[in-house]
Amino acid sequence: MPNAAFLGIGHYLPEKVVSNDDLAQLMDTSDEWIQQRTGIKTRHYVDFENNPMGASDLATLAAKNALDNAQITTDEIDLIIYATLSPDRFFPGDAVFVQSKLGIPAGVPALDIRNQCSGFIYGLNIANAFIQSGQYQKILLIGSEVHSTGLDFSNKGRDVAVIFGDGAAAAVLGPSDDPERGVVHVNMHADGRHADELHCPYPSSAEMPRATPQAIEEGRHFPLMNGKNVFKHAVSKMPESVKEALNATGLTSEDIKLLIPHQANLRIAEMVQRRLKLRDDQVFNNIQKYGNTTAASIPLALSEAVQEGRLEKGDLLCLTAFGAGFTWGAALIRW
Repeated sequence: MPNAAFLGIGHYLPEKVVSNDDLAQLMDTSDEWIQQRTGIKTRHYVDFENNPMGASDLATLAAKNALDNAQITTDEIDLIIYATLSPDRFFPGDAVFVQSKLGIPAGVPALDIRNQCSGFIYGLNIANAFIQSGQYQKILLIGSEVHSTGLDFSNKGRDVAVIFGDGAAAAVLGPSDDPERGVVHVNMHADGRHADELHCPYPSSAEMPRATPQAIEEGRHFPLMNGKNVFKHAVSKMPESVKEALNATGLTSEDIKLLIPHQANLRIAEMVQRRLKLRDDQVFNNIQKYGNTTAASIPLALSEAVQEGRLEKGDLLCLTAFGAGFTWGAALIRW
């Protein structure tokens, strides 16, 4: 059975750069406070005054870059897998919008998944299974987010608002019979007992009506997070899933050329690195520049790592994520 290999990768970031000092003008925070707790210095936001864009617009531009990198045309794509927690609309999902904007032929299936920060890992596992089965040959896997329109920039929401940024990244996956290339292992997990620790509760189809002016005025549409509990589980589950992948394949942390953890918080990534006993040159982080871009964070970091020449053919790449749900997982890939 052929494994899924990365044929191309690309990303797109809106041009507006927002610094910690910029956020300090909106809420009681500071550059020092944000950097100490998260490692973040800047993030990118869509500039809605001059160039309004939704998540599907960012995704389309990232996908174009990935297709160019793979040197294939839209006519060759036979499945779209799209991960986001910030879709353009309540329904339909963004994948069909990307299909239309890219001009991918009618009839090509478009699949949306909602696994938040773990979306790229979940999507990679789905893509690999489809490619191994032979059902699809060229899959476009996308993670895209526009967080800036859904954050509470008051003191009440500052602990969450300072973390997130906008961005998108995409990969083109296809079959490879080369044993030194492609997905080696993917695992994915969830524990819904902790779903309320990181969630956005509103609007809700469990309420009638789904949305009211009073609920919006109360700020119920903003995300909520128990930061301490999320941190505790993230620094445990990500290294556990990496070790699970290594054990399943008979590999060790010394075999890893590059680990790209989900860019949730630099302090989390540093803890994961220590628990896996990895050197600094084995880990890639870019949260300092972009904040947490959720489903886009891993492919965005991977795209930059590739641009910087951090991976060569046959290198062992490790991806791991943890996010709302709780969901988590890891992947091993021969580049």
